[in-house]
Amino acid sequence: MTIRVLLADDQTLVRASFAMLVASAGDMEVVAEAGTGREAVELARSARADLVVMDVRMPDLDGIEATRLIAADDDLAGVKVLVLTTYDTDEHIVEALRAGASGFLVKDIRPAELLDAIRTVAAGESLLSPGPTSRLIARFLRAPQAVASPAGGPDGLSERERQVLALVARGLNNTEIADALGLSPLTAKTHVSRIMGKLGARDRAQLVIVAYESGLVIPGAV
Repeated sequence: MTIRVLLADDQTLVRASFAMLVASAGDMEVVAEAGTGREAVELARSARADLVVMDVRMPDLDGIEATRLIAADDDLAGVKVLVLTTYDTDEHIVEALRAGASGFLVKDIRPAELLDAIRTVAAGESLLSPGPTSRLIARFLRAPQAVASPAGGPDGLSERERQVLALVARGLNNTEIADALGLSPLTAKTHVSRIMGKLGARDRAQLVIVAYESGLVIPGAV
């Protein structure tokens, strides 16, 4: 199946570079390009995109609000959002995850990493780099206007589920969690699904937020 990609970035050169990269992959295609957040929301619908590569800082409507609108639209329920950040300057990446993004990347990643990230998110997995996750969430939790967790806390989880949640928060995928805990990948996947159900979390990205805000994982400890 070909992954239909929408590129949203206000810099024409950046979009052109990403478009060339995506076009070089045999399993994906660029179906539209947006220069503003509002345009990204409109094109996500009209171009029937599977995934949006969304820059955080854009005119008219920023990437966070654009992500929120896409995630809240029932007609766009299958559209995934992969947020791009400049890492040191974008302070609202956790808000983007809350808004419905399935993960984020720093803009200076290698080309092959971007393609792998698109495939990962399009397949329904969240993409959360451990280093940026720790630093950005730590910064967010120090902010005076930190908002409440999007899901319940981990108190109702079993000890094994708490172990799995902690590893999710550190950016491990199901196979890596299975290796770390001596489980089968299917069992690890089942644990993650059960945790999401118990906490009322939409995806793995929200599990990361719960883990950090509850104190189960300490920022900077990864």
